[in-house]
Amino acid sequence: MKIVVVEDDINMRKSLEIALGEFQEFHVKTYKSATEALKKMDTEVDLVITDINMPGMDGIEFVKALDGKYDVIVITGNATLNRAIESVRLGVKDFLTKPFEIDTLVEAIVRNAKLRQRVRANPVVSAKSPEGFLATSPALSKALSLAQKAAKTDASVLLLGESGVGKELFARHIHAHSLRCNGPFVALNMAAIPENLLESELFGFEKGAFTDAGTAKKGQFELAQGGTLFLDEIGEMPSALQAKLLRVIQQREIMRLGGGKPQAIDVRIISATNADILEKIASGSFREDVYYRLNTIPLHIPPLRARLEEIVPIADATLVRVSEAYNLGEKSLSAQAQAALLEYPWPGNVRELISVIERAAILSDTTQIGCDDLFLESRQSGKNIDTMEKELIKEVLASVQYDKIKASELLGMGQHALETKCQKYNL
Repeated sequence: MKIVVVEDDINMRKSLEIALGEFQEFHVKTYKSATEALKKMDTEVDLVITDINMPGMDGIEFVKALDGKYDVIVITGNATLNRAIESVRLGVKDFLTKPFEIDTLVEAIVRNAKLRQRVRANPVVSAKSPEGFLATSPALSKALSLAQKAAKTDASVLLLGESGVGKELFARHIHAHSLRCNGPFVALNMAAIPENLLESELFGFEKGAFTDAGTAKKGQFELAQGGTLFLDEIGEMPSALQAKLLRVIQQREIMRLGGGKPQAIDVRIISATNADILEKIASGSFREDVYYRLNTIPLHIPPLRARLEEIVPIADATLVRVSEAYNLGEKSLSAQAQAALLEYPWPGNVRELISVIERAAILSDTTQIGCDDLFLESRQSGKNIDTMEKELIKEVLASVQYDKIKASELLGMGQHALETKCQKYNL
């Protein structure tokens, strides 16, 4: 099994290389940076193990650049735990919090290899995430009620919430219950497309607009004509494009790259973000006028930990779907496994829950899935997310004599975000 380790800390990198090298079935290659790995990795790599907090290109940018071509396990310290949560959204197979025993990493590697083997044995089947809301809770019902009201209008909606809560599902729900339901629903993730390609992706281009433009191409706005355009991760939109988006919203027309004639559009915009937009506005990276145009109806989607009533029903439905997709036979969750699911904080929300159940179903050799099949221990490392974040912020503040400007720099978060966290944890 060919494994690539990407870690900027030389001691950690060498330790992993030596420890994993003791296993005859592992062929390990290490790189000190994501940039070096991208240049030198070959296509026969089976697994990438990467740190997140690295100079230059960090682990999250690295995972995005890999674009799903390789299975990835993320290793991270508490200081980058929030980014590890983001990695769940990007489809990493597992993440481990430092410090960890080498046996824990080896177990994760073996689990991933077993998962790959079983999925490859049935390549025709695709076990995609289920569509629609599988359960309800008071918190979800409240959000759905507001979504229903927003759907009846043609106003712009801004969906707010953590990664994995189901923002695209809400966007599709609003579209399906709107007057535009018979029109197209087009989704575009701002964070998944290189900045230099975003403009042409949004607005399209004419033949000859640039070197590789051999034919004209419609942009997402044109493709969504008469329907809904969902702009996910709107907080990642480059500043220059924000100005052009504002003009589109105001003028209701677009101009293809290389075009000389504007085209009228009739599109409803629904956008979403898990970022602190107000912090981005304060820092100058997001335009306030664009924010207010997109935020006609703000809709906050609660995290899964505030929707406990949904956890077991979603898990059960996912288990049935995956079992049928891979011909695994009838499987069920033990009472202990259900209790473990309810106790886990689910930093990756619904997306993480579905991923955990899919993996447990495929790897379990028995009809009943127990706690050990869920592999939740390595994910939470004995503490919940809020506890670890509080401890980290408290430690950093103390180290700089409670200078919040210095603390925000060390933590990698804006001052507004730090103030919010301090209020939340009574620091």
